[in-house]
Amino acid sequence: MSVEIYAKFGLREKETGREIILPKYDKIVELDDELMKVELDGKFGLINKSGKEIVIPKYDYFDEFRNGFARVESNGKWGFISKSGEVVVPPQYDSADDFEEGFAKIGLNGMYGVIDESGREVVTPKYDNVGRFEEGFASVELEGKYGFIDKSGKELVPPQYDSADDFEEGFAAISMDDKYGFIDESGREVVPPKYDNVRRFNKGFAIIYMKGKTGVIDRFGKEILQPQCNNYDRVDCFEGGFARVKSKGKWGFIDESGREVVPLKYDSVGRFEEGFALVSLNGKSGIIDKSGKEVVKPKYDYLGKFTEGFAIVRLNNKCGVIDKSGKEIVPPILLDKPY
Repeated sequence: MSVEIYAKFGLREKETGREIILPKYDKIVELDDELMKVELDGKFGLINKSGKEIVIPKYDYFDEFRNGFARVESNGKWGFISKSGEVVVPPQYDSADDFEEGFAKIGLNGMYGVIDESGREVVTPKYDNVGRFEEGFASVELEGKYGFIDKSGKELVPPQYDSADDFEEGFAAISMDDKYGFIDESGREVVPPKYDNVRRFNKGFAIIYMKGKTGVIDRFGKEILQPQCNNYDRVDCFEGGFARVKSKGKWGFIDESGREVVPLKYDSVGRFEEGFALVSLNGKSGIIDKSGKEVVKPKYDYLGKFTEGFAIVRLNNKCGVIDKSGKEIVPPILLDKPY
């Protein structure tokens, strides 16, 4: 005679060994400190650690809780439940993304919309795609064109652009006919699509590209560095009021007015920290201040960051210490072992 042994799972207290739930589930998966997902006969439900069945095993799929809600699937349709087991959204959509910032993207019949945490359709499924909310707005796509909606579902900008990025610092990059510009949070074109490419705003400025040249605009769309009037191959984002620029393999700095404050003569430059930037020339390292003055001429093989006003230097396998004036507090001395 042959027999089959059916393995079932339950819960037992570690300390006392008391059975909280008799072995009856096919699987138990811990979700967090209080809740566990259970499987029975191919269906999924939810219990707490006292053994109470919060959701009877009835769903074909039961996701983890994220931001207070879990996606559930039944008969190919998706919905959401809360940690209390409340059905916030009955399984009725073809797809559903996790909630983020209080909203979730849902899909039905090939179209997409947005629901809030109460399950209300803020945007009925009518777009070809819906992006994530960033700074209060989400991009929407319809028939190959892009626009924006706000969190009430109102169209800030009807779908009309060829592309649209997320909002950053109050602006979103948009394109039309292979040209790029920016709109603000009112939907106004602060910068009409006229550049070959743009980068997102960072600390009040955005990098722009035109005919192989690089420039910079401010929050008002003013070109503080005109692409056609400079020979820079690269312009980095502003940090601390300065941006690194490069031309023909040499680096320097411009300020927020677009003025070149450090001539392009270094092989590399670091970002300004505590008023100083590391520079290198012909394999040697030095330091400049924000006026471009060489506080330490490029002469060391290695120059570390300043910590509490001092930095380690190395020269010809000798190590020393300098202060922020460039003075050698500890002149380079020979090490016992190569460094």
